[in-house]
Amino acid sequence: MLILKTRRNRRADAGFTAMEMLVVGAMLAIAAAIALPSYSGQVTRSRILGGIAVLSDHRTRMEQFFADRRTYVDDSGNCGIAPPAPSQGDAFELSCTATPRSYVYTATGIADKGMRGFSYSIDEAGARTTVSVPRGWTLASGCWTFRTDGSCV
Repeated sequence: MLILKTRRNRRADAGFTAMEMLVVGAMLAIAAAIALPSYSGQVTRSRILGGIAVLSDHRTRMEQFFADRRTYVDDSGNCGIAPPAPSQGDAFELSCTATPRSYVYTATGIADKGMRGFSYSIDEAGARTTVSVPRGWTLASGCWTFRTDGSCV
């Protein structure tokens, strides 16, 4: 059986028009413009929470060291629990200063991980301090800032 294609059938087989492709492209661009900043903010917050979790862990370890040795410094005068060197996935670099009766652990953001300008600290009394945040963020006092509006943990 021979089927003749009408003009309407031939046009339907041709594919998408340029206008249809432009509309789809514009819709994808709008969706990306809305989703990308939100995703980027979530990644930053998760890195901050990871960094402050490490600070909390090191505070616990320093307190255990103090309970065992009655000092926060080791035999060479350094922090009892030395800060680890950053590994591949870390977004923060840790540092520590200590005396026999006090210490301050600081987590400083690694620029290559998109954390430039972020710095947090904790001391022997458990005082949580946001040392610095990047431009555009609100710095809250007495806590760890983890959102641009100054919300704290």
